[in-house]
Formats: sequence, structure tokens, C-alpha cells
Amino acid sequence: MLSKIEAKYIQSLYHKKQRDELSLFIVEGLKGVDELLNSSFVVQKIFAVNDWEHPLMGKAQLTRVSEEELQKISGLQTANKVLAIAEQQNFIAQKPQKGRITLALDGIQDPGNMGTLIRIADWFGIHTILASEDSVEAYNPKVIQSTMGSFIRVKVGYGNLANLLTDVGIPIFGALLEGDSVYNQATIQEGVLLIGNESKGIHKELLTFISSPVHIPRIGGAESLNAAVAAGILLSHLIKK
Repeated sequence: MLSKIEAKYIQSLYHKKQRDELSLFIVEGLKGVDELLNSSFVVQKIFAVNDWEHPLMGKAQLTRVSEEELQKISGLQTANKVLAIAEQQNFIAQKPQKGRITLALDGIQDPGNMGTLIRIADWFGIHTILASEDSVEAYNPKVIQSTMGSFIRVKVGYGNLANLLTDVGIPIFGALLEGDSVYNQATIQEGVLLIGNESKGIHKELLTFISSPVHIPRIGGAESLNAAVAAGILLSHLIKK
């Protein structure tokens, strides 16, 4: 049974201010909660319908709710059996390391894009993302949902990208409309791929840090590519198989 106080508390976690104050976040659905329970994240509470079961559901306080109650506290158009509240793991942004590939995001605003970028990083084995301070928060429920569980394996650190990219000693690739074709670029074992804002691209003050501007040659008539789509294409050609 879900109390009105609990419902109001859960609904408050859809607001960034409350998430920040409590250092909590929401995960919904079978896939996301399964990944969460099998991770190092501390799960505080689970709200699930009667037919939801999980071998690790004893890791947190479990409240059984009806489908109607779950829908009331869900951020999804159609609730999917289970919702969990977990403690955030705050990752301190550090300069990119040599011998690794890092994804840097400059002003990504759309939660769906951010979530997909985290998922793409996970696909290519990238464990660290550096994001500018004006990028959307990684614990936004829509971001978490879009990652399809990849938020477990990819750490997102926020900071001043100009400071983080100064004197890193490894190549910095920038996704630009002009530059070398990524199809002619040799694969890499270390470096940073910098992806810009969905509409404005990479901020001018960061352009000087780019040592290797790359672009995806256009064949058709589209003016631009979605930031996450562009990152996926670039990484598929840059990363050594």
C-alpha cells in the first residue's frame, strides 16, 4: 500500500533540486532495476507490483503497490512493474588519462541525447564521460531511462571543460562540420572525442583545444546529425577494433 506522503516524496525526486539535496535518483522498469540491483549502487526503496520478483530484491525496502499506484508515481507514459530509489554516486571530473579514450560533452541539453550518449560510450567500452557544467544532469530520470542500464558502467563527471582539456598530452578530436573525414582517420588507442551542443555545436573557447577536427561527410540533404548519432558514427571509426 502506497501512502500519500510516500507518493509525494517519490514525485519530488523528478525535480533536480530535490535529487541534489537528497543525493538520490529514480530508476524505473525491469531492465534498469535489474542492472541497479546487480551493481554497487545503494538501493534504498523499491516499489513493485505483486508479480514482480527478483533474486536481489532483499537489498532494499520493498513496498508492494497496485498498477494504478505505480502509474501515479511513474515518470513513464506506461509504468513497467517496478520503480527503485537509489543513492547517487558522484564522480569527480578529472583530466583525461593517457592510454584511454574519453568522451567529452559540451552543453548537451536533451536528456534523451545524454542517455543515448552514455549508452553509446558503454557500447564502445568508454568508462568516463566529461560534461560541461551546463550539460543536462546524468541522474535526470529521462537520462537514466535512455541509458538502458549503461549508467551503471559509465561515470559522468561535470566540470569546466577548458580546465579539464588543458595540457592533457593526448589527441583531442572535435566533431565539426569542417575537418578531416572520419573515414580517412586512423584508429586510435587514446584520445578525447569532443561533442558539442545539439544546435550551437562546440563553444568557441574550446575550439583551440581540438588537435584533430573530424567530420562525417554528408551525402544527402540533411543539415546536421543528432549529437548522439554523430558520436556513434565517429567512435565506430576512431576506436581500434
